[in-house]
Parts: sequence; C-alpha cells; structure tokens
Amino acid sequence: MILRVLAVGDVVGESGLDFLCRHLPALRKLHGIHFTVVNGENAASNGLLPDQAQAILNAGADVITLGNHTWDKRQIVPLLDECPYLLRPANYTARAPGRGWGIFDGPQGLRLRVVNLIGRWGMDSNFDNPFSTVDAILAQGEAELTLADFHGEATSEKGAMAWHLDGRAQALWGTHTHVPTADCQVLPQGLGFVTDLGMTGPTQSVIGIRPEQAVNRFLGGLPQRFQPAPGPCRMDAVLFEVDTAQRQCIGVRRVDIC
Repeated sequence: MILRVLAVGDVVGESGLDFLCRHLPALRKLHGIHFTVVNGENAASNGLLPDQAQAILNAGADVITLGNHTWDKRQIVPLLDECPYLLRPANYTARAPGRGWGIFDGPQGLRLRVVNLIGRWGMDSNFDNPFSTVDAILAQGEAELTLADFHGEATSEKGAMAWHLDGRAQALWGTHTHVPTADCQVLPQGLGFVTDLGMTGPTQSVIGIRPEQAVNRFLGGLPQRFQPAPGPCRMDAVLFEVDTAQRQCIGVRRVDIC
C-alpha cells in the first residue's frame, strides 16, 4: 500500500491551536491521511499544557512531538510519562521524564516507529548526540517503517541527519525555525526529507510572535516575554507518501493551508 503520512509544523499559541483544530480534520480527509504527527511545543506560547495536548490528539494527531520548550510548562511533565502518544526529544538525558520514541499501530497491521530528536547546533542546552541516539533507537524494537522529527536550528545538521538515516528510515522532517523550506525531496535510498515544516500560527508575525517584540529585541531593548501575534493564521504541513512494500518514500510535497 501507499502510506500517507502528514507532518504538521510547530503549533504556536492559542490561535494556532484553534486553527489546527478547525482545519486538520479536513486536511486529513482531503489527502486520505493514514498517520499524522504534530509538533505541539509552542501551543502555550512556550511549552504545551495537558488540555492542549488532548485537543491536538482530538483534532486527529496520532503522535505529538516536542522540542526545546518541552519543560517550559511543568504541568505537562506527568503526562510525558502517562501518555504514549506524547514524545519529547530522545536525546535529552536518560533521567528526563517521558519517552523520545515509540512504536505505533498503522493501517493493515503496520508498525510505525516515530522518533523525536533535537539538534545541538545553536540550541541553548547540552543534549546527547542525536546521531548516536538515533542509531541506538533503530537497533531496538520491531517496526516496518521509521518516521522522525528533528527539532533543530541548523539546516546543515538536519541535512546531515537525513543522509545519515537514508536507507534506514522512510521520513525525516525538521522543526523549530517556524519557517517552511522549499526543499521537499526523496534521497537515493528512499528517505523523504524536508529541512523545516514551518509552523501552525499567526501569519502577520515574526516566527509567530508579535512583530514589535521582535524588533525591540534586535534594537537592544530589555528582555521581555514573547507573546503570539494576533490575526490570521496558517498551517504548514508536508505529506510523505511511502511504499510500504518497498519500505521507501516515493513522494514528498507541501500541503500548507493559509
């Protein structure tokens, strides 16, 4: 069969969450989606709250991934252990709550491994090596297909990860920058890849936040808590089509909603 996987960019703020909840079901139906992964780490501006996680799952997400704002809302910590459909980056320290990957049921008995990773270049923390982390994960569990969200700042690090996983995974997408990239591609051994999905959030903004706050920061203003911008939203998403018999991605394309 041709498995259709939908990956949705970082949900930003309550307006982004509302937009996702209103449009994701129709997008899934339009493209005949079998499995959906949503990055939800900015739904509470910074971080994710338990009721927001439930709203994302109710809207049609099969798995929620996170990133560098995983711990910003402490209310989410118990849910990281309790909910198997909520992942935090696997290359956080092994002592961190929650899980960084899981094996999930797909159509026709398929077992799908979903991995959440975070990059180290330009990120403000000391994470384990994502390359060696994913190598160890791929040696565990039984799954026909592997999908991965690589939450990172550096395009080069995401690109290197794609080549590192080509032939061993079927789809890799980047998150974190909130800027959609135009490089959807299938690598020689069947990995579908895009450097960054983009975001689900306010269109008239600077990566989702109020423009005046971003300008103030670059003018040398005092630090302040960023707030999501008001106004219309968009949802950036990418569709991966995977030939399950060949275990290779055969198509990658953007299916954004503005």
